[in-house]
Amino acid sequence: MSDVRQLPLFPDQPASPDDLNRHSPFKHTLALFQTHLMQSGKTEHTVKAFTSDLHLLAERAGEDTAIGEFTTTTLSDFMRWLEHGRGIPCSRKSYARRVTTLKVYFKWLHEIGAIPYDPAVPILQRSGQAPLADILDERETAMALSYADTLRIAEKPDARPALILRLLLATGIKKAEAARLSPKDVLRIAKGQGILLVKHGSPKDVYKERRIEIDGELLDVLDEYLGQYRVEDTLFTCTPRNLEYILADIGAGAGLDKKPSFEMLRWMAALRDYQAGMDADAIREKLGLSKISWVETFAKIKRLAGEDAEELDVDD
Repeated sequence: MSDVRQLPLFPDQPASPDDLNRHSPFKHTLALFQTHLMQSGKTEHTVKAFTSDLHLLAERAGEDTAIGEFTTTTLSDFMRWLEHGRGIPCSRKSYARRVTTLKVYFKWLHEIGAIPYDPAVPILQRSGQAPLADILDERETAMALSYADTLRIAEKPDARPALILRLLLATGIKKAEAARLSPKDVLRIAKGQGILLVKHGSPKDVYKERRIEIDGELLDVLDEYLGQYRVEDTLFTCTPRNLEYILADIGAGAGLDKKPSFEMLRWMAALRDYQAGMDADAIREKLGLSKISWVETFAKIKRLAGEDAEELDVDD
C-alpha cells in the first residue's frame, strides 16, 4: 500500500479520512474519528467516553506520534499503565471500555487504509465483574475474636492479637497505616469513647487523613496491650509483615480454613458498617478513598452484602 496520499490544502486540518496516512499525527485523527462514530450511530455519551480514552492514549504515547508508529506492544504498555502505573484506579468496566476504544479506533484507521495493519487486534478483552474478596462470616468472626481473647488470659497474657484484630474490624485501616500509628494517635474524648487519628506524610494523600471513632471495648484491649509492651514511637513494636503473621496465627488458632489478612479485614469493616446502616459517603471517608475509587469499591461491598450492584462505567 502506498504511503503517499493527496494532501489537504491545510495539512494541520485534514478534511476527510482520505487525507490520513500512516505518517499523520495522532492528534489530527480525533475529529475525523468522532465524526465516524456519530455517523455510525454512536450516542453522545459513547463519543465522549471514546474521546476521553484516546486523550489518555495521547497523554501516554504523545499526541504528535504518527499513527503508523503504534504497535501492539505500545497499546499493551498503555493498558498496563492505565491499570498499574497511572496512579488512578481503573475499574474492570473502564478497562474493558478502553480496550473497546482501541479496537474501534485502530480498526477504523485500518479499514480506511491509513495504517497497514491493526495493532489492537491482539489486545485481549476482559469481561465480567471482579471477583469478590474472601471474608469471614459471622460465625468465623466470632471464632477468631474468641481465640484472640483467650490469649489475653493465657499464662503469659498477650493482648496484641486481640488488639490488631479488633482494631482492623472497627476501623478498616491499611497495613501501612497501622504500622505508622503512634500512641498519640489515640485520643480519649470521654469514658468509653475515643478517636483514632489516621495521618499521612505525603501531601497528595491529605484527603486520606481522617478521624475514626473507636469504642470503650477496643480502648480496654489497648490499655492491656500498653501494659504488656514497651511502646515508644509506633504503637506496634513489630514489622508490618509480622502483623500479617499474627493475623494468620489467629486464623490457625481459631481453626479457620481462611487466613485473616489486612485486606480481608478492611473489606469486613466496610461491610459491617454498611450493614449497620452507615451512610455510604461516611464509609468512603472512613476508608480514606477518593470518590473515583469508591465507585467500584461500593459496588463490591453491595455484592458482599448479597445485593445486586452493577459497577458503574466512570471516566477515571
